[in-house]
Amino acid sequence: NYPSYDFVTSGDVKYHKGYACEYVTQNGKKVKMAMAYNPSHLEVVNPVVQGVVRAKQDRRGTNKNAVMGVLVHGDSALIGLGTNQAVFNMSHTRTYGGYGLIHIVVNNQVGFTTSRVSDNRSSRYCTDIAKMIESPVIHVNGDDLRAVAFATDLSVAYRQKFGRDIVIDMVCFRRHGHNEADDPTLTQPLMYAKVKQHPGTRALYAAQLVNEGVIAAGEDSALVEAYRTGLQKGEHINSAKMIPLPRYDFDVKPFMNAKWDDKVNTKISKKKLAELAQKVTTKPTEASFKLHPTIVKLIDSRVAMGAGTQPVDFGMAETLAYAALLDDGISIRLSGEDASRGTFSHRHAAWHNMNRKQLSEGIHIPLKNAQNNSWFAVYDSILNEEGVLGFEYGYSLESTKSLTIWEGQFGDFANGAQVMIDQFIVSGEAKWGNLSRLAMILPHGFDGQGPEHSSARIERFLQLAAEDNIIAVIPSTAAQMFHMIRRQAKSNFAKPLVIFLSKRLLRAKEAMSDLNSITDGVFLPVIADDSAKKTASRVILCTGQVYYDLVKARAEKNLADSVAIVRVEQLYPFPAEQVKAELAKYTKAKDFVWAQEEPYNQGAWLQIREDLDDALGGKSRFKAASRPRAAAPACGTSTMHNQQLADLLAAALTK
Repeated sequence: NYPSYDFVTSGDVKYHKGYACEYVTQNGKKVKMAMAYNPSHLEVVNPVVQGVVRAKQDRRGTNKNAVMGVLVHGDSALIGLGTNQAVFNMSHTRTYGGYGLIHIVVNNQVGFTTSRVSDNRSSRYCTDIAKMIESPVIHVNGDDLRAVAFATDLSVAYRQKFGRDIVIDMVCFRRHGHNEADDPTLTQPLMYAKVKQHPGTRALYAAQLVNEGVIAAGEDSALVEAYRTGLQKGEHINSAKMIPLPRYDFDVKPFMNAKWDDKVNTKISKKKLAELAQKVTTKPTEASFKLHPTIVKLIDSRVAMGAGTQPVDFGMAETLAYAALLDDGISIRLSGEDASRGTFSHRHAAWHNMNRKQLSEGIHIPLKNAQNNSWFAVYDSILNEEGVLGFEYGYSLESTKSLTIWEGQFGDFANGAQVMIDQFIVSGEAKWGNLSRLAMILPHGFDGQGPEHSSARIERFLQLAAEDNIIAVIPSTAAQMFHMIRRQAKSNFAKPLVIFLSKRLLRAKEAMSDLNSITDGVFLPVIADDSAKKTASRVILCTGQVYYDLVKARAEKNLADSVAIVRVEQLYPFPAEQVKAELAKYTKAKDFVWAQEEPYNQGAWLQIREDLDDALGGKSRFKAASRPRAAAPACGTSTMHNQQLADLLAAALTK
């Protein structure tokens, strides 16, 4: 029932596709129902549905529990897939709760041929995982359809009254094993000897209705035959009761025709900036509200930044970007481990009263002062990546005109959510037409801290980048951070944004920006080297914090006249025309180098080198200056780290 959108490029098999309709009930009431698009990876859609449900509830001013989420599980998948531990853990939290989910377990005891309980779980029941939140579980015989209906009615009533999860464990069987072509007798002969003798649930209920005089003998077969005949003709059997709904409740044409380089006004006036700076630095007025000394110092610093007497750092630029969006009427949801403070103590979106007596009081969110027919919410997430990122993706699907952000505590924490990235974030549009402007902030940078927490795995995201499916950026200045966030929320190019954020540059003076670059600037996919001479013989392209290492090393080696250093701030969609135009300025250049702090087999190099060579028009080719090929992302000692950095800088500048 959905139109064919241009941005659905690959499509998907029919049993992965979603559906939405307005269902007319027996008493004539209308209920909107939607089935989520989902991949074959069992259970991973569950946190996505949680996010969709919560977003729909948040949009309602009252009666939020009128939106209900229903999750259908398999018995082995429910307890076997780790996703559901996060689903249950999130279900009653302030951040992710959705007034209770109804879980329906189709307990057919198949388990993809692993049917022995001693093989597929360590508990008596597959539903024992729900005990972690003390959820009621109703075990019901799938052959007793009236009992199943009663269990469903009871579950809805419980959920509506208490706003908590409840589980229906429907014990049943599957006649064809784990798929329609499977011969289950090969691995489960005992169970399927009994299944073969079973007349079928429909036949049992039909016999019951005949005995009760509800239908005549043979009438059930006629009903089945009429239904099957309609399906074979391609008819919508219940078209009067299931009225198809459009995929989106807004016009998608502006999104279909948008390009990544469409001009987006991200500037704000000096007057507006001063107004917003004042709002986000206003201290709580309660006399009993005592701020932490670090916060007092931070506020004083940000007051100076807002006045232009001190350059703007990343934390203030990010805060101002959010404030400006809120002032524009665009709402923002930000969550992640340690998101309110920021892993590196740079954000401080929540100020805590040092005198507070209870956990639920004494929290001041300064960005709420900037709300203008909009809202701002920041949450410290549960310690989980897969479930939380899936939730935020689902939330973003229902909040296309808002900005939803997930921040990884470190960039490599995205590893734990890779299934969400692969199945939903990078391919959801191509497969199903999902529109999401979810932003992922992934701290990234080689600072000698070892293999963990150094790399956000740029190479993986670029390998998955195609058909304009995502935006991947590495901002090297605070102003770039400001305009990038504004562009993501305001552009009609609604794609997931991956921000590889340098930890080192958060407070680095050289990466700070003056107010003019915020009030008058734009996001630059490519930043020119204004200090370089056009007669330079070598042009280095780079991305991220290594730029500042290169600039320092160039000065130390007195190579300012012969080496130009150009920053590529957007890695995808690759800004080919901008790169080509920048390279064309250096008519005397003979050497072209891509410099990166990551190992040769990681980072951007192997994914963009053809784009780099194409920008030269066949006249030359780029070579790479990087750390050596490595199995781990980074080395474990500062000595080795420093030597590798010195080697790659030397290779970039002179070899």
